[in-house]
Amino acid sequence: MSRFSVPLTKRQKEILLGTILGDGYLHPASNTSARLKIEHGAKQKFYVWWKYREFQNVMQDKPKFIERYNPVFNKMYQYYRCQTLAMSELQEYRNFFYKEGKKCVPVELKRLFVSPLSLSVWYMDDGYYYRRDKTIYIYLPNYSLRELKLLQNILYDNFGIATHLYRKKRGYCFYVPVVETRKMLKLISKFLLDGFRYKTSS
Repeated sequence: MSRFSVPLTKRQKEILLGTILGDGYLHPASNTSARLKIEHGAKQKFYVWWKYREFQNVMQDKPKFIERYNPVFNKMYQYYRCQTLAMSELQEYRNFFYKEGKKCVPVELKRLFVSPLSLSVWYMDDGYYYRRDKTIYIYLPNYSLRELKLLQNILYDNFGIATHLYRKKRGYCFYVPVVETRKMLKLISKFLLDGFRYKTSS
């Protein structure tokens, strides 16, 4: 079996799902294969390396340091990035999560998004713990309102976590009230990396 056709493990699929919901991007490599691109700010170098190790058997290369200038904000940004090999299995995920090149929330997500590990990766990617109020915010891509409601219902049906949809200047986020935040942290705390303990009540 070639490296390109090595099937993802159950754990890798759970991490992949949380990464896709978060900051991960499935880049088309051909009509039949895609790559997972992982990129986080320089302060989260440890997180990029964790993801690299989790997918090491299908990774193209080790994480690389990148500097990128943003002319809009007149600022230099620093990142670490790595990506997987081109895989047909990842193309299946791309077909599932992207419509006309745009990330979406598929109706069938409910049967896949059931693991607290997936939820924890999504939280490490896009979640914020507001320490003063002891609540969580999960920042969201530019989904439609229908997709946001669908994702909100999946969180409740699969994990028992009730959220409120909250509009911010640059889009929407899920606001997780105090009691629901406690439930969520209890579910995911054992999966959170030490570098993300600031996203918890401890």
